[in-house]
Amino acid sequence: MLRRLGGIGLLILASLPANAETVARYGISMADIPLTTGQPDRGAGAYQFTGHTLYDPLVAWEANVADRPGKLVPGLATEWKPDAKDATKWLFTLRHGVKFHDGSAFNADAVIWNLDKVLNDKSPQFDAKQSAQVRPRIPSIASYRKISDDTVEITVKEVDTLFPYQLPWFLISSPAQFEALGRDWNKFANQPSGTGPFKLDKLVPRERADLVRNPDYWDKTRLAKTDRIVLIPIPDAVTRTNALLNGQVDLIESPAPDTLPQLKSAGFLVVSNVTPHVWPYHFSLLPGSPWTDIRVRKAANLAIDRDAVVALMNGLAKPAKGQLDPTSPWFGKPTFDIKYDLETAKKLMKEAGYSKEKPLKTRVIIAQGGTGQMLSLPMNEFVQQSLAEIGIQVDFEVVELETLYLHWRNGAKADMNLGKGITAINLGYVTSDPFYALTRFVDSRYVAPNGVNWGNYADAEVDDLLAKTRVTFDTRLQDQYLAKVHQKMVDEALMLWVVHDVNPHGLSPKVKDFIQAQSWFQDLTTIGMR
Repeated sequence: MLRRLGGIGLLILASLPANAETVARYGISMADIPLTTGQPDRGAGAYQFTGHTLYDPLVAWEANVADRPGKLVPGLATEWKPDAKDATKWLFTLRHGVKFHDGSAFNADAVIWNLDKVLNDKSPQFDAKQSAQVRPRIPSIASYRKISDDTVEITVKEVDTLFPYQLPWFLISSPAQFEALGRDWNKFANQPSGTGPFKLDKLVPRERADLVRNPDYWDKTRLAKTDRIVLIPIPDAVTRTNALLNGQVDLIESPAPDTLPQLKSAGFLVVSNVTPHVWPYHFSLLPGSPWTDIRVRKAANLAIDRDAVVALMNGLAKPAKGQLDPTSPWFGKPTFDIKYDLETAKKLMKEAGYSKEKPLKTRVIIAQGGTGQMLSLPMNEFVQQSLAEIGIQVDFEVVELETLYLHWRNGAKADMNLGKGITAINLGYVTSDPFYALTRFVDSRYVAPNGVNWGNYADAEVDDLLAKTRVTFDTRLQDQYLAKVHQKMVDEALMLWVVHDVNPHGLSPKVKDFIQAQSWFQDLTTIGMR
């Protein structure tokens, strides 16, 4: 029996504009509207909602193609390259003629102001909330300066050929609007100003955000197809799916898997695509953690029937063989084959001194739900039951998604984790590029809180391979080094990898256009209504 949505639908219908504009009502899996000031909170998925809609990065990620993986493309910078005399200095040529939503000009001063906004805690515009979201995403930046009105120089801590991959996460907001609003980020949240393809028309926390088309957007190939997109937080998958079935929203992310037959028979379309995103347990390797024993880590990976997880998701997932899909050029040739092998898992646990009668006890922090967490609670319960079969007794600390991110950024060694006996964290990871897929989790320099190497992993061979990757511009060599890194991650079973997401969306017949990209980001400008 389907659950009723209650008063949400009436609120939506009563408050929509009564004119001829095209409107797409989008049910998102978050409990609240992500931060609108320039750097969204609530994880990577939030960037597609209040990030790359209202704002632009210097270097963008292509998220409007379905038949191949996206790539880095020019954003507010038309060109970027390392200085010929010093490869630690990157020169960015800025786009001319771009205006913020408030009419002020985008230029080098705005870039420097925004870098100070998140990296310089002595600047008047520094915002701790935004800084917490993006600082771990741009760890290579050492310093920056204006060269001219249309050129900015960013110096990295050491030669890093992969540095541009960090920049799609750094978004540019308007210095003039911040000043006009009395230097108040709370006011800015309700009246934000970026350079993006949408403007914010209305914000009601935990209820809705209205994004309206920016007709003056600088990229005429990426003008929004819909006049207004209403983002509506509906964190529960069944409630979200019912909202779609009942006509209260026009599209949703992550429909409830068991409702797929009903959606399809009622004329709704469910779309998905290859998605660089994995759903793992990230282990703590601190002294005293049960996961320091490689036999336990391997046993956990062998205890999961991933085909059953895919069935639980009604086909909306793909079994994981590691952090990356085997089709990735960085997958390598690991000797540890991640599969369902219960007998070998039990044997490994017995060698480590554990069994169902004498279980290993561990505490894992998980999210109630949210973008990127797939079907969090049912999937975690499946893993919990599976691990119990081999003598691993899992106790969950269940928190809201943004709280989970706080635990993640602080690392396994932080008192909020170590003090509570938390030895693993379940968090969906974007794996679209070398930095996001691999480097940030295994580079010893990025042990939290310096980055998101949550489990405190440190290995001299891996550090050396990553160092070689950073200093070569030869993509063939980069692929070879990165493949060895991933191979080592799998052979050491550094995480419990369960499935890859396929980022499903449910569309009503009212939706005419929607490009489901091979990306974790989805470009909302592609949504078109009948």
